[in-house]
Amino acid sequence: MQKYLNYSLDWLEQRNAQHTAKEIYQQPQIWREVLKLVTQKQVELQQFLQPLLNDPDLDIILTGAGSSAFGGVALAPWLRECIHRNVFAYGTTEIVATPLQYFRTNKKTLVVSFARSGNSPESVAAVKLADQLVPDCYHLFLTCNPNSTLTEYASKANNKSRIFELIMPEGTNDLGFAMTSSISCMLLATLLIFGNFDEKKAHDAVTKIANISEEKLTSWQTLTKQLATKSHRRVIYVGSGCFTGIAQESALKILELTAGKIASRFDSILGLRHGPKFMVDKQSLVVCFFSNDTYIHKYDTDLFNELANDHIATDVLALSGQECNNQNILSVDCDLDDCWLIFPYLIFAQMLAFEKSLSCGLTPDNPCPTGEVNRVVKGVTIYPFNKV
Repeated sequence: MQKYLNYSLDWLEQRNAQHTAKEIYQQPQIWREVLKLVTQKQVELQQFLQPLLNDPDLDIILTGAGSSAFGGVALAPWLRECIHRNVFAYGTTEIVATPLQYFRTNKKTLVVSFARSGNSPESVAAVKLADQLVPDCYHLFLTCNPNSTLTEYASKANNKSRIFELIMPEGTNDLGFAMTSSISCMLLATLLIFGNFDEKKAHDAVTKIANISEEKLTSWQTLTKQLATKSHRRVIYVGSGCFTGIAQESALKILELTAGKIASRFDSILGLRHGPKFMVDKQSLVVCFFSNDTYIHKYDTDLFNELANDHIATDVLALSGQECNNQNILSVDCDLDDCWLIFPYLIFAQMLAFEKSLSCGLTPDNPCPTGEVNRVVKGVTIYPFNKV
């Protein structure tokens, strides 16, 4: 009998949870497919990207809406350090409202668009605004839907040489409400495309995180179910560097899949003390994402110990790539750079949000059946932008 997250398919279907469970569970295998895809397309990708990356003044904008935006927030700091270029992360939801505050019209610009459906009104509008306002503009579309509006835009563009679209493997266009395999696969593709990894290093790293995550999909089931039974009114995620964006995405998962019944917040490790720590109360779960960098790790452990010693939150947990004797620090046993730890950390956050959704009596595939919030955003009017 087919099972996902240790639930039978029949059980999941009865609770309208089968798509979300499958899409969380399938990720390690699809990550291996993403590696194959990027490897196959490597020559074409580099022919498109290398002339752009040779320009030290190139602006790279990572953009998307919701989870797709937060993925950009996660990767931008790492990419700035890795490729020594101006890398920014802006939501399409920010760009569309005030485009001149985000596009530098006198700069050669590469816009990297993350899109699950490729049909969100803001995703398409941001691309059109970039072409309208930036004379020397190029696009890399990372999408999960081969029949998207973005795909159509690329096919009809006057200058097709300025657009490269990479469509993620089949199954990544999540049918569940929340983005799970879609966002992790687009993030992985971005790392592989821009990361300057040789083929062996990339293969070894993807294999390692996939194997680790497959094991955690089993070993974390008991814990996430136990956490879901607790009466947490609030869940707070914190992390530094690329983990600040992952904390933001993790907080969104809880908010989405519990339809707002559980309040969530994210912050940086050092930022939490500057007011947001008031969010932590006696019905709170705090999750810290630890870095493998020894310098950053000192700040991680200081905050974790402080929160634990406060004895205020119901639960304080941490995820770490390093082994630790503390039962509240969950090791993923991964000595790779932080950019790779993103993936098992996402798995944990997705599993927890899924279990919290079920514990709230909701249907994870559609936690808002009355339609006020939708899988693909509706009700957005895009207005012409006429300023110069």
